[in-house]
Amino acid sequence: MSAHPRFSLNQATVKFASLAEAIAATKSADIQSIGVWREPVADIGLDAATRLIADSGLRVSSLCRAGFFTAPDGPERNAALDDNRRAIDDTAALAAAGADGSAAVLVLVAGGLPDGSRDLVGARERVRDALGALEPFGASAGVTLAVEALHPMFAADRAVVSTLGQAIDLAVSAGPAVGVVVDTYHVWWDPNVFAEIARAGRLGRIASYQVCDWLTPLPADVLLGRGVPGDGHIDFRSLTDAVVEAGYTGDIECEIFNADVWARPYDDVACEVSEAFTRVVAPYL
Repeated sequence: MSAHPRFSLNQATVKFASLAEAIAATKSADIQSIGVWREPVADIGLDAATRLIADSGLRVSSLCRAGFFTAPDGPERNAALDDNRRAIDDTAALAAAGADGSAAVLVLVAGGLPDGSRDLVGARERVRDALGALEPFGASAGVTLAVEALHPMFAADRAVVSTLGQAIDLAVSAGPAVGVVVDTYHVWWDPNVFAEIARAGRLGRIASYQVCDWLTPLPADVLLGRGVPGDGHIDFRSLTDAVVEAGYTGDIECEIFNADVWARPYDDVACEVSEAFTRVVAPYL
C-alpha cells in the first residue's frame, strides 16, 4: 500500500534511529515526508544532516523541538533563547534541503515550572515574552515557530501551555511568524477544541497537524502512553474534519512515544503507522 502523499513520519516514532536510519525507514514505506528531531541532527552535524535530507528527496515537515523558556531572567534563560535562535537557523537549513514543498516549521514546547516554583502565571508570561523576542528572528529566517500545547498532566514538568486556545493567544500576541501545532494526543479531550481549531484556521495559525492515539491504561511513564492511530480512544474523523475545514493543507505527522513501538524494527514501524494513517485519518482529508 502506497503512503498517503501528505503523511509524514515524525522521527520520534522511531526514536532510536539515526537520521540516516530514519530516512531509510521513511523511504522504505514510500513516505514522502519526515519530521526531524534535533538530537539526531546534532549527532552528525547540520552539514551532514542537510546532505542526507537533500539526497533523500524527502520533504521536511518540521524540526522538533525547541522552546523551554520558562526560566526567570538570567543565564539559563539567555542560554535557552540562544538555543532557540540556533534551532531556527537549523530549521531553515533543513527545510531548504528538503524536496520542493518543505515548510520551515520549528515545533516549540514551552517548558514546565522552574525548579521550586509554583508561579504558573509567571511562567506563562515568560513564554509570551520569549515568543515575542524570537518572532522577528523566525520571520527573518522564513521559519514558522509552532507552539505546541501539551495535555495538562505535563504542565508542571514539560509545558505550561495546556490548551490550544492558550497557544493561539500566544501566537497572536507574538506576531505573524508564530503558529500552533494541533496534536491529537494533547487536544482531543478539550471541550473547546473544535472552536479553537476553527479560530486558528481563520487566523492562519495552524503550522502543523500531528496524529497519534490515547491509550489506556496509561503506563507508569505517562509520556509513553501514545499509540498508533486507531488503537485508542481518539476520534480522528472529527478532529481531521475540523483541521481540514480550518484550511490546513500541509503534511500530517505521526509522532508516537511508546516503548513497545520503539522496540520494533524501524521499517516495520514506518509501514504500520503509514497504513494506520491511510485507514484511520486519510479518509477525512
